[in-house]
Amino acid sequence: MCHFNLHPLLPSIYYIYPYLTPHSPPTHSLTYTSSHSTRTTQNTYSRQFSLPSTTSIKTTTTTPPPISMPSSASNTWFNATLPSPPFKDLPSTSSPTNLLPLRKTSSSNTITCSLQTLHFPKQYQPTSTSTSTATTTTPTPIKTTTITTTTPPRETNPLSDTNQPLPQKWNFLQKAAATALDLVETALVSHERKHPLPKTADPRVQIAGNFAPVPEHAADQGLPVVGKIPKCIDGVYVRNGANPLYEPVAGHHFFDGDGMVHAVKFTNGAASYACRFTETQRLSQEKSLGRPVFPKAIGELHGHSGIARLLLFYARGLFGLVDGSQGMGVANAGLVYFNNHLLAMSEDDLPYHVRITPNGDLTTVGRYDFNGQLNSTMIAHPKLDPVDGDLHALSYDVIQKPYLKYFRFSPDGVKSPDVEIPLKEPTMMHDFAITENFVVVPDQQVVFKLTEMITGGSPVVYDKNKTSRFGILHKNAKDANAMRWIDAPDCFCFHLWNAWEEPETEEVVVIGSCMTPADSIFNECEESLKSVLSEIRLNLRTGKSTRRPIISDAEQVNLEAGMVNRNKLGRKTQFAYLALAEPWPKVSGFAKVDLLSGEVKKYMYGEEKFGGEPLFLPNGQKEDDGYILAFVHDEKEWKSELQIVNAQNLKLEASIKLPSRVPYGFHGTFIHSKDLRKQA
Repeated sequence: MCHFNLHPLLPSIYYIYPYLTPHSPPTHSLTYTSSHSTRTTQNTYSRQFSLPSTTSIKTTTTTPPPISMPSSASNTWFNATLPSPPFKDLPSTSSPTNLLPLRKTSSSNTITCSLQTLHFPKQYQPTSTSTSTATTTTPTPIKTTTITTTTPPRETNPLSDTNQPLPQKWNFLQKAAATALDLVETALVSHERKHPLPKTADPRVQIAGNFAPVPEHAADQGLPVVGKIPKCIDGVYVRNGANPLYEPVAGHHFFDGDGMVHAVKFTNGAASYACRFTETQRLSQEKSLGRPVFPKAIGELHGHSGIARLLLFYARGLFGLVDGSQGMGVANAGLVYFNNHLLAMSEDDLPYHVRITPNGDLTTVGRYDFNGQLNSTMIAHPKLDPVDGDLHALSYDVIQKPYLKYFRFSPDGVKSPDVEIPLKEPTMMHDFAITENFVVVPDQQVVFKLTEMITGGSPVVYDKNKTSRFGILHKNAKDANAMRWIDAPDCFCFHLWNAWEEPETEEVVVIGSCMTPADSIFNECEESLKSVLSEIRLNLRTGKSTRRPIISDAEQVNLEAGMVNRNKLGRKTQFAYLALAEPWPKVSGFAKVDLLSGEVKKYMYGEEKFGGEPLFLPNGQKEDDGYILAFVHDEKEWKSELQIVNAQNLKLEASIKLPSRVPYGFHGTFIHSKDLRKQA
């Protein structure tokens, strides 16, 4: 979920710095304009958090080790002594380095963050502060054996012996430059630590508890199963997520983490599990250096220090210490299986081809440009048409025009020419929708204004003076001349679940979750986030739009991350399966929503259990005939499982006990075994 999914989450602004590398020097001037909302928004750095009164905090702050003199690497996480520390899973292998100073401010048991309140897991605090209830009957789970609570096992370090820093073959000038630039970075970090971080960039908020990273896990066979796996589930369920390999040196947003794919493979009623990093060019270079060196688009690129980090990266590139020309993305958000390729995506780069091995493990093949056809980034939510098999996608740019392009691929992977869509300014374009004949493109109020960094703010801003709108373009259009734009005031949908045409009224119907405040995922604000499942009607005859909440006020809940039956994508659907994003940003269950009547049926994961995006796996002719698959983490027992739920009656069919903790993540897909056999 994205990105909740907080990527929730992967919106990103990585386009900011590929154009500042030596291979693409900046050529565009910046105009000093600013647009702010009238609501209370904090772009300045402010950090508040609290720990149990019994917490003892010990920190050691040292300067970053020079990348010119790599030594044995360690993934040193926060050296905080808690009742059970959030980062206990990643033990230190050497003395702490690059730690952010922690500051005890009160004896409360919660961390206050801009996305309402992020609670410590129960095991980290004397008493639990989070509860969840369902307004409808909670489905009765199948019987399970009682598990005795024990101290959670420590996870091994993500940095294995094979991932130690490599000796760099640098000449004298490069070594001197590396040393000098390291000193600059040390000064920058020292300056940054004098200022509190916003909660949207504070790693102690963004990657606390089960948002924290885990190490890779090789394929583990014959997992314990409670209940029975339905026979029709034969293949592999894969889910993407953000999983930073290295401890953040400064600011970090959950969306900034390195991509990791989690896979559960089903064969004859048995299941295996594996998780692996997607070996991006970015990750590969940082592994060789033994430390993070690429800028983090959301967590670090704020204000003057963000500009300084861009210039620092640019300088390292000039001396050949790093190379951003082969991609700088994290591939942590979406997954799609198309033309026999499993692709891991984030909108800051080309996709990465990931292969599933016969035993259920994962390996990265490499950056994938569709055999030389794709030379721009691709958003993490391409749409696969279930009827003709075409894959539709967008690519957006925050530096230069065209700010937005549309293209598609035929079932055999042949790309269409780009259709340049004229926009006045670069816009956050995380998702879009398709119908039988059209592509529906949102142009909303969250925009990129790089000049905000010069004035000390975030480059991702809410523009209150802009009117949100949707563009309707024919799928086979060769240009955007016939594109129809229809205003939809004050509408920001981070995700669109489906869209379809209703010819009798000449309307295009769009189903999405309208989020307010629109930029709260990126910028700290006082208001609590609301995500309202909405029906938006775009009238092609009148050029007007209407919007209504699908769920009644009495049953209103935050719904984010989910899907409709993928065999019905782009056609009228009755049901949507969406994450119950409460208490935000956690997911306590999922809802089966009747889009026509507004009826809501809830499935709750259980006390102290939270998950992410529910994946609907179709199995039959009826629209809701199928199963819901979801990773679920028990914050009391500190164990993870994969739950399989009957989508028609919301009964738990099976629970697969996993050998490794699965952090809360983003989006996934299912690949049937018959398709796996044809993998490229």
